[in-house]
Amino acid sequence: MKFADFRPGQVIEAGPYAVTQAEVLQFAGAWDPQWFHTDPAAAARGRFGGLIASGWHTCGIAMRLVTEAALASSESYASPGLQYVKWPAPVRPGDSLRLRATVIETRRSRSQPGLGILRWRWQLHNQQGTQVLDLEATSLFDLAAPEDASGGG
Repeated sequence: MKFADFRPGQVIEAGPYAVTQAEVLQFAGAWDPQWFHTDPAAAARGRFGGLIASGWHTCGIAMRLVTEAALASSESYASPGLQYVKWPAPVRPGDSLRLRATVIETRRSRSQPGLGILRWRWQLHNQQGTQVLDLEATSLFDLAAPEDASGGG
């Protein structure tokens, strides 16, 4: 999608994305090696009653779905960050996740011509409809003409 295609109130849906145990273990082993992400036997005895995915892994899944559904062919080039991120329920191996992204605001920067700013809320739900991720992101879009961006004219 192009920046001009986003409208406040618009909902973009994507998925499902199937979460595998191998993927949970691989991500956690590399980036979040806490026992409840990396040791199925210990996790089974833990507070969650089984292995759970890292919250950062969950964010990565959301990013993939958002990119495939909306950003892949856009002018998006960066993000200054998130307003908030919440993991209200754990993601488990075998879950099937769906994304719901809701556009909150679109605007052009007053101070930086050619900059589009998109604020949107991303929510992931599992196959039972339980919300497992809620975040608000800001995405930046380079709206300058290609010849302007290269310094030519």
